[in-house]
Amino acid sequence: MVPSVGARRVWLTLLGWGIALIIFFPILWMVLTGFKSEAEAIADPSLIFTPTLESYVAVQARADYFKFALNSVVVAFGSTLLALAIAIPSAYAMAFLPTKRTKGTLLWMLSTKMLPPVGVLVPIYLLFRDFGLLDTRTGLIIVYTLMNLPIVVWMLYTFFKDLPRDILEAGRMDGASTFQEVIYLLLPLTLPGIASTGLLSVILSWNEAFWSLNLTSSSAAPLTAYIASFSSPEGLFWAKLSAASTMAIAPILVFGWLTQKQMVRGLTFGAVK
Repeated sequence: MVPSVGARRVWLTLLGWGIALIIFFPILWMVLTGFKSEAEAIADPSLIFTPTLESYVAVQARADYFKFALNSVVVAFGSTLLALAIAIPSAYAMAFLPTKRTKGTLLWMLSTKMLPPVGVLVPIYLLFRDFGLLDTRTGLIIVYTLMNLPIVVWMLYTFFKDLPRDILEAGRMDGASTFQEVIYLLLPLTLPGIASTGLLSVILSWNEAFWSLNLTSSSAAPLTAYIASFSSPEGLFWAKLSAASTMAIAPILVFGWLTQKQMVRGLTFGAVK
């Protein structure tokens, strides 16, 4: 017997909620653990307990949360703006002025994402040391930009390729220069795609931990380094670690929730003609 359309919708809805619950449960567990004492976090896995702000008070007393949060905001948005400034003209050239090397260049850029970061840690660390970029926001912005640039270029290239060439050709016939063509035609028409690319870059930069732990110590350390500071040779302080993690992911979760419609709209940009 073939299930009806209504029954399929119910089962798909239940399946969707089940998958969402599985994905969200670790986050829920982390948030709840942050409201436990260290003894309860280790010995009592129950979901029913008396909440306390003890861990949050200890976390804030140990390190200035807002300093780390400000570093994360500056680095994430700074690297995103720099990546977009480089990627927009690059993607434009590859989409509308392709050469025989364009596809090879795109594949080469994507292949750099397959390289383990630890493979280039030593040369980058030495370069940053010699140029005085260790433990600086500028240094992190540069390395995060390089880290996200292949993805940003690929996404923008895809969005630009979906744009009808006739629109740009009409602008050229009206006497528009290349700069005017990009500013007044290309950017407004592909704004959803650019916005979703920027949002994805912000999220990737916010969550990056490897480079922040190896290239910063105190002055420019973002929230990923803030979380790692609660892991010590004496062991893991589960309640404090959970409290610190909750405080670190809260801004980006709120940001992602507020911009989810824009991101979905941008990622589906050009999918339906």
